[in-house]
Amino acid sequence: MSDKIVILAETKDNQLRNVTFEAIGAAKQVKPDGETVGIVCGSGDMENQAQEMIYYGADRVITVSNEKLENYTSEGYTQAIMEIIEEESPSGIVMGHTAIGKDLTPKIASKLGAGLVSDVTEIRLENEQLSFTRPIYSGKAFERKTITSDILFFTIRPNNIPMLERDESRTGDIQPKDIEISDLRTIIKEVIRKTSEGVDMSEASVVVAGGRGVKSEEGFEPLYELAEVLGGAVGASRGACDAGYCDYSLQIGQTGKVITPDLYIACGISGAIQHLAGMSNSKVIVAINKDADSNIFNIADYGIVGDIFEVIPLLIEEIKKIRQ
Repeated sequence: MSDKIVILAETKDNQLRNVTFEAIGAAKQVKPDGETVGIVCGSGDMENQAQEMIYYGADRVITVSNEKLENYTSEGYTQAIMEIIEEESPSGIVMGHTAIGKDLTPKIASKLGAGLVSDVTEIRLENEQLSFTRPIYSGKAFERKTITSDILFFTIRPNNIPMLERDESRTGDIQPKDIEISDLRTIIKEVIRKTSEGVDMSEASVVVAGGRGVKSEEGFEPLYELAEVLGGAVGASRGACDAGYCDYSLQIGQTGKVITPDLYIACGISGAIQHLAGMSNSKVIVAINKDADSNIFNIADYGIVGDIFEVIPLLIEEIKKIRQ
C-alpha cells in the first residue's frame, strides 16, 4: 500500500467547496511527507478545479468526466472512485462531512472493508499515535478515536481543520481518466433548486440566525442586512421554520444543519437543546434576546438583553462606521 492520501473533492455550482481544501490540510497533518492525490468527479472540463486543488496543496489530481456524473448519485460516484482507489491503493482517504460525504463514504468504506471515523473536528499526533476527535451525543461530549485498520478513512466537519495557504506557484500533474459508469439504478432527470442568496451557511465564517423572536418573514430582513455587512450567512431555529418565517433549508440544529462558524449571532433564539446541538461548537457565540433568562445566554460568549429590532440596526450602523 502506497504512502498517499486521497482527497474526495466535492463541488457546488461547478466550484470546489472549501471543505475540499480543508481536507487537503487534514491530509498534510496525517502524512506531512506523503503524496496527496485529489479525485474530482463531474462532467465537462474540470481542469480549473483540479488546478485549484494543486494551489491548495494537492500533489496530483485525477479528474473523471462523464455525463452520468453531472449530478451526484451514490452509485455513479462510487463506481468512479472505487476504480481509482483500487489502482492507487492509498493509505488514507479524506472527505468533507457534508450531505454527500455522509452518503458516499460509508458505501466506499463498506466496499473496502475499512473503518470510518466521521465528523472529525481535530487531528492529534502524540507519541507517534494519530487520534481523531469527534463530537457525540449531539455535541454534548467529545470522543477521541484511533484507526487500527490499514486505511485511514475519515470525514472532517467544515470550518474546523485549517486549509493551507493558496500558492499559485505550486505545480502538479492533472490526469484525466475515462471510467465507464454503468447499470445505474437511479437516474436524475431534472434538478430544481430553491433560490438562495449569499454565502453557503455550512461553510460561512459568520452566521446570523433568527428564532421565533423574529416574529415574521419580514423580521428576517434586518438579519440578512447584518449578515451582508459581516460577509456571512443567515440561518434559523426550527421554531422559526415551523412558524413559516423562513425555509427549512436554513434550519440549524439536531434535525437541521450542524455548523461551526467563527462567529454565531443568535437573534431571538431561546436556546432549545435541539438547536444548541447544531451550533454550540461555534468559536464565538453572541446572543441577542429580550428575555434575560433565555437558555441561549448559558452558552453565549457575549449576551445582549434587548429587542432585536432595536439592537440589530445599531450593530449594522456601528459595523458600517468601522468599515468606512
